[in-house]
Amino acid sequence: MDANATTPLLPEVFEAMRPFYLEHYGNASSIHQQGQQARSAVDRARESVAGLLHCRPAEIVFTSGGTESDNLALFGVLSPGDHLITSTIEHHAVLHAAQSLEARGVEVTFLPVTPQGIVEPTALLAALKPNTRLVSIMYANNETGVIQPIDALAGIAHAGGALFHTDAVQAAGKLALDVSHHGFLKEVDLLTLSGHKVHAPKGIGVLYVRRSVQLSPMFHGGSHERQRRAGTENVPGIVGLGKAAELASGWLQSDGPTRLAALRNRLEQSLLAQIEETGVNGAGVPRVVNTTNIYFDHVEAEALLIALDLKGLSVSGGSACQSGASEPSHVLTAMGLSAARARASIRFSLSKLTTEAEIDEALLLIPEAVAHLRKLSPVHSKKGIAVSA
Repeated sequence: MDANATTPLLPEVFEAMRPFYLEHYGNASSIHQQGQQARSAVDRARESVAGLLHCRPAEIVFTSGGTESDNLALFGVLSPGDHLITSTIEHHAVLHAAQSLEARGVEVTFLPVTPQGIVEPTALLAALKPNTRLVSIMYANNETGVIQPIDALAGIAHAGGALFHTDAVQAAGKLALDVSHHGFLKEVDLLTLSGHKVHAPKGIGVLYVRRSVQLSPMFHGGSHERQRRAGTENVPGIVGLGKAAELASGWLQSDGPTRLAALRNRLEQSLLAQIEETGVNGAGVPRVVNTTNIYFDHVEAEALLIALDLKGLSVSGGSACQSGASEPSHVLTAMGLSAARARASIRFSLSKLTTEAEIDEALLLIPEAVAHLRKLSPVHSKKGIAVSA
């Protein structure tokens, strides 16, 4: 139940990739038959990803993953003297890139969020300046699943003369992503995807770049990806992402999201009913269907994570990229949680492979583990907190 960290490779995705490791191993830039087989496969995958986003294939840039795509979006657009607006709850691929740009002469504003984790459009409007070049706000938060009002935020950015980027890594495969002129994301200029969050392999990602946007490359070499990202194409990874995009499109058009939301809601509501002094971080606002972030007061999330792991249940205390960090989640503290409550919070993130039986098992393991850890807590023994199994 840690799908926001990564998802398993689907068998159909692996089978689509297999020939490009073995029989069709050509370089997609070569003009001979092996090379042209690889090029055709890359072109087909580009069309599949473009279909997921409702954009032109030429607007898809393949990268090594979400981090590179986020960095390319920021470094590819901004120059010293420009102004960047982002938020305090972004993934570190954006936050650390923004800090690096700030050291190079880019002015940066970090917008606060509400206690529910929402970037308010009025805050963005107030932060705009004549030199604002780019606004970067994530679509769905990786820790809480909270969905941002991207249409309103992007519209404000455009009205102020700025471009708009969204990190949609955690939205892909869970929400419809339509950047066409009629879509919810019609104002988005740059959008980030990562393969391993949608049952494709690790090491492959996408940056959608609207055709009117001028993007400076970070890598210099060949003329790959229309001179926007130099380097020999990762053909098997690209093919895998293309197949995963096709499968995600079909799943989104089925009852998949409804079924997954029902599983998430059952897990969430049952835990809140069984265990006292718990709550959902980001409750009351739209969230992606697979994610719930729950605090268990008087329990250290790290201890609970280990206890559940020993029982065969994999969950997370926050972003996998920050595992081992001593500081509490920057996302939760930005939402106003105390350090203690942030350290008592666990993220459960399901995938489309999650079953009812796995939810049943989790609902047996989690209350038992919380009860055991609270018995060891001095605060628990003083207050007599009850946990019903």
